Amino acid sequence: MNRGTSKRLMLLIIFICSASFTPSAYSQETSRLIIFHAGSLSIPFKEMAKAFTAKNPGVKIIREPSGSRTCARKIVDLGRPCDIMASADYTVIENLLIPAYASWNISFATNEMAIMYRADSRYADRINTVNWYKILLRKGVEYGHSDPNTDPCGYRSQIVWQLAERYYHVPGLYKQLKRHCPPKNIRPKETDLIALLEAGEIDYLFIYRSVCMQHKMPFVKLPDQINLGSSKYTSFYQHASIRISGKTPHSFIVKKGMPMIYGITIPKNAPHRAIAIKFIAFLLSKRGKEIMRQNGQTPLATPQATGNVSLLPTDLKRLVQLPD
Repeated sequence: MNRGTSKRLMLLIIFICSASFTPSAYSQETSRLIIFHAGSLSIPFKEMAKAFTAKNPGVKIIREPSGSRTCARKIVDLGRPCDIMASADYTVIENLLIPAYASWNISFATNEMAIMYRADSRYADRINTVNWYKILLRKGVEYGHSDPNTDPCGYRSQIVWQLAERYYHVPGLYKQLKRHCPPKNIRPKETDLIALLEAGEIDYLFIYRSVCMQHKMPFVKLPDQINLGSSKYTSFYQHASIRISGKTPHSFIVKKGMPMIYGITIPKNAPHRAIAIKFIAFLLSKRGKEIMRQNGQTPLATPQATGNVSLLPTDLKRLVQLPD
């Protein structure tokens, strides 16, 4: 090798090494955000991510939707790294993550249960707020819900059925609705069932009102007394309950009916904590709240913090109400 060739080779090596360790290359590697979130947050969080990265162009957001309890299991059972966990039920974070895997929890939005259907679903022209359970129990009608052990929408559907029995004064209605819904119509998360509905495999689906709106699908508006969307009926909701799997094998949690509230936290193993704090601050900002509202998920006027709030990041403390 002559001197000129050797010099050019040395310069090339120096260039490659310096390019591999430039500050910009390093920031691109570390400016990631991993979010595990409820399936019902898929569309609003997609929009949230787009708006956030427009203000923070160096950040790559990786979203992974699944049933909220499945999100928690990925952290607890699989030890997967995650920067943000957003649940359709704030108590999932309370029951499965705090205190071992997360320190605090912020309640940030509400929703309500509804029944989604297609324009050509069986008896779609007749179903309404008063007769929906009669329609579902008719011969040939297929309906579904998500798995209560993986997804809050699943156990909320069962709570709605129990409340309907009491509200409509129909003894045994809960058992009838369970018996008429076969296992093939139960899936891990509520959004998995939309494909079955669109394919005509089922006629009706118990799901959140926000998801119906986001997908521009017709839905039955359930009475406030049973839709789990009104704090006015908190005491009535508590008449219903369902037992689901707990933190450990063979343990169980009893879920009572309550107004639905979404929760969000940063797990203790979060690899990109600073960016996670910034994203949650954006979620709780005026723009973030507007994105949630536009997607049918009413943001809480004042987000509530629970858990060990002494460990809540300073940038978030000013955006939430702390416990007395």
